[in-house]
Amino acid sequence: MNTSRPTAHRHIPVLAERCVELLAPSLAGGGLLVDATLGLGGHSELVLDRVPGSRVVGIDRDPEAIALARGRLARFGDRFRAVRATYDAIPEVAGDGVDGVLMDLGVSSLQLDEVERGFSYAREAPLDMRMDPAGGVTAAGLLRDASEQELRRILATFGEERFAGRIAREVVRRREKDPIVTTSQLVDVVRAAIPAPARRQGGNPSKRTFQALRIAVNRELEILAAAVPAAIDVLRPGGRIVVLSYHSLEDRIVKHELVRRATSAAPPGLPELAEHRPTLRLLTRGAETAGEEEVRANPRAASVRLRAAEKIH
Repeated sequence: MNTSRPTAHRHIPVLAERCVELLAPSLAGGGLLVDATLGLGGHSELVLDRVPGSRVVGIDRDPEAIALARGRLARFGDRFRAVRATYDAIPEVAGDGVDGVLMDLGVSSLQLDEVERGFSYAREAPLDMRMDPAGGVTAAGLLRDASEQELRRILATFGEERFAGRIAREVVRRREKDPIVTTSQLVDVVRAAIPAPARRQGGNPSKRTFQALRIAVNRELEILAAAVPAAIDVLRPGGRIVVLSYHSLEDRIVKHELVRRATSAAPPGLPELAEHRPTLRLLTRGAETAGEEEVRANPRAASVRLRAAEKIH
């Protein structure tokens, strides 16, 4: 574990002030927040500092994140506890219900900054990409075993990569000679597969491939699709959910569920019965983004989309 920098200096929580502003009304006076993507605990720390009496249960699948967050938040005593799990386990963690849920999706600063985790295309490392390094298939294992058709699907669906077919073919061709086991090898594969004009546009051409493999390795969208409705279900009346997404695939899942729950289910032309009434009130008009000043200070905020809603019954 790299402990060369204090935990608070290794991660700047995105839209932290806005998250606290949205969550505080439901947490005042002893409310319970589930920080479903604990990471290094930046959002949780601000909530515990700013909302007197609030309590937080943090969920993360990464044991290193759990250890660092516990150390960072130890000063809050029994107002904070951490649980190692994926965030679709919210119902088990929530017990009788909670007053707030926060989800800060995607890869964390910890995972990006730890070179040996293999999340970054910018630095040489083994192709791991597991958020929980204790189990599951690595990115190298996926590249070794997946068929060309499956690789094409992963890259096109999770990376929205327009050259998915070319990259998948190049992976299969290369792995017949040597396994693709490092980040630099994968970067070389992508560069070889993509036409030269496309390599000169839109930043590093490997970005979408790395995103797609990370999502596939960690089953991120599958877990998110289960976690959002589960989180809404465990909210008490007046409880609030705040979700930070970083690409369109995540945001689409979040938007669909929040809008669905905030819309009457009554068939057109028929009276609205109790079971048809909306269960959420949207707190944001569309998705909110970070301001220019925050993006300058924290480039990882550039792509954030924030959505929030309140449980009404």
